[in-house]
Amino acid sequence: MDSQCKEGPVLHIVVVGFHHKKGCQVEFSYPPIIPGAGHDSNTLPEEWKYLPFLALPDGAHNHQEDTVYFHLPPLDGQQKCVYGVSCYRQMEAKVLKVREADITRETVQKSVCVLSRLPLFGLIQAKLQLITHAYFEEKDFSQISILKELYDHMNRSLSCTALEGSQIYLGLSARDLILHFKHKVLILFKLILLEKKILFYVTPVKRLVETLMTVLSLFPGIIEHGLADSSHYQPRRSISEDFSSAEIKSADEESLSMSTTDITNISKELEGRYDVSDQPDQSKPCNTTLDTHYLQPHAGSLLDSECEWETLEPHVMDEMEGKVDITHLNTFDTDSGLPITVQPQSATGQGMLSSGLVSGLQEDQYGLPLAVFTKGYLCMPYMALQQHHLLSDISVRGFVAGATNILFRQQRHLSDAIVDVDEARIQIHDPELRKMLYLSTADLRFADYLVKHVTENKEDVFLDGTGWEGGDEWIRAQFGLYVHSLLSSALQQGALQHTRTLHIFKYY
Repeated sequence: MDSQCKEGPVLHIVVVGFHHKKGCQVEFSYPPIIPGAGHDSNTLPEEWKYLPFLALPDGAHNHQEDTVYFHLPPLDGQQKCVYGVSCYRQMEAKVLKVREADITRETVQKSVCVLSRLPLFGLIQAKLQLITHAYFEEKDFSQISILKELYDHMNRSLSCTALEGSQIYLGLSARDLILHFKHKVLILFKLILLEKKILFYVTPVKRLVETLMTVLSLFPGIIEHGLADSSHYQPRRSISEDFSSAEIKSADEESLSMSTTDITNISKELEGRYDVSDQPDQSKPCNTTLDTHYLQPHAGSLLDSECEWETLEPHVMDEMEGKVDITHLNTFDTDSGLPITVQPQSATGQGMLSSGLVSGLQEDQYGLPLAVFTKGYLCMPYMALQQHHLLSDISVRGFVAGATNILFRQQRHLSDAIVDVDEARIQIHDPELRKMLYLSTADLRFADYLVKHVTENKEDVFLDGTGWEGGDEWIRAQFGLYVHSLLSSALQQGALQHTRTLHIFKYY
């Protein structure tokens, strides 16, 4: 039995608050994060120095409440990712029964956070949201007994068995994803298969993290067993301290819809506090600890209209196999040949998991989950501004990350693809990557098949809760078949050059 199953899944219950002078900081942890320290210690291990900024997100003051999913790197001596769920709330300070001396603002902003060994995001969030509400209703944040009870309750009620059923996907609606992105879901899927640098962008954070994790849920076993190595990064010692200092205003003090002038001012401020004269010539590889040019606008990207970006839209896919226009998918006769359908399977391969020889992940007999998030390919459902340097870190070969700060979106040269969740648009500026992502005829028929079933069953399929075709589990089963078919095709002699076509699908 895995060590994380022998021990309780929940590591810590943490309260993060916003201090008017110190910024975001840990105010309470149970058990203490630093062994031997008090429950009210603000000290954090170096690996978790970004925890306050992840738990209390940028622009949180714009929302009465929000939810954040995030990943932390393992501590020394540990090997697996730590999964965080944070529920944020704010309330007026005047209603507090006990108002501490350091509460000087009109509103109080805090997050209650669960750090877990298991990626049970939806299950934890459902319980945590209720407790956070009750904690705020006390109107006395010194009443911590409810948080200790939460820790004990979760460690009694949650276990590794929750990874084997559909509960792992609680709150991750594959149906809504298909209805919103339609055929572009398959492009998102392929971007992750290619292990590209993918940035999801939208506010508030809850919608961001749920969209990103729903895309990952389409990969068999990825959430359950494929994220263990997804957060192995090193905190940046130099610039991160400056971001957390009181000299730079917290995101809670101003809107982060930065203009060109805002970005330039931040860059100048940073440069003024470092000796830029010691930096190497721009023509040489930059190996300094600051790299302020990554914080500056890139080649006029802030001045150019976004409509000038190369955008992966249906009407530009004119080089696909057979010159198929995705806007005319309804002309395909999907009934001419019945596609392969799959039925529910209980805990697919869960009973026969073994450690992969190469990836080290817990794999089934087919080698799933795919070893995508390993060896420097990161998964960060939410990325704080203080982690911006990871986009250009030489040890990070790629990432699937979510952000709400516009700075990430404006620095498009640091990502291969930017996913605008609101507009269901995928922006890609590399023509070669665009060609790699062109959907083949079989891909288009597969996507059309998904959209057709989800759309046709949109109104009444799940009124009794027993629907199958067009439902969340059905959609994930189809993508499971897609991955198995891809692997099967790759095993055929000479099939590597045809894997995108996936001829095993009978959509003809």
